[in-house]
Amino acid sequence: MTHIPAPCRSTGRPRPHPPCARALPAILPAALPAALAVLLAGCAPAFNSQAVARLLEPEPIRITATGPPSARPGSCWGREQTPAVIETETRQTVLQPPPPNGAGSLREPPIYRTETSQRIVRERRELWFETLCDDRLTEDFTASLQRALAARKIHTGPITGQMDPATRHAIRRYQRAQGLDSGLLSLAAARQLGLVEVDLGPLPRD
Repeated sequence: MTHIPAPCRSTGRPRPHPPCARALPAILPAALPAALAVLLAGCAPAFNSQAVARLLEPEPIRITATGPPSARPGSCWGREQTPAVIETETRQTVLQPPPPNGAGSLREPPIYRTETSQRIVRERRELWFETLCDDRLTEDFTASLQRALAARKIHTGPITGQMDPATRHAIRRYQRAQGLDSGLLSLAAARQLGLVEVDLGPLPRD
């Protein structure tokens, strides 16, 4: 049972400004920081860097109609583009030195010219890699992929069988260590995870 202070009890008669109403504006500003701290503390684990990265994982580029010149007929390919890195350098040169006066002090400041130049530090790169075609990316296959990444402590989400942003982010983390920064699963990575058979080529004849 909640005890109501005597000045705040209802007596059936209108009271324009009871003491509790006058004290409420002073209580709220003091209580709001504590309430917000509790709320943010409960939400902080859900908004860590890994969770944000999973949400912002971009949709990869899948190329099925074309590929590199060495592409096998009927194969599917992905393309990862790395933009060029350009360095900008700014320097100042003296255009007109300051003229000295007779006493050896400077009467006017020097005049400078600002020159800006750019140079390419790393050229733009386009990387082709073979991927699995859409008919092989079934729900069962994606669930197996999620389990394989979860066993390596890379995928932390649920096993849904859906190629969602969290799964693509886990694929990117796995392939980045191999030099491929892409959320599209490569055929080589699928073989390393044990999800696709390794093509050993034709067997030698006796």
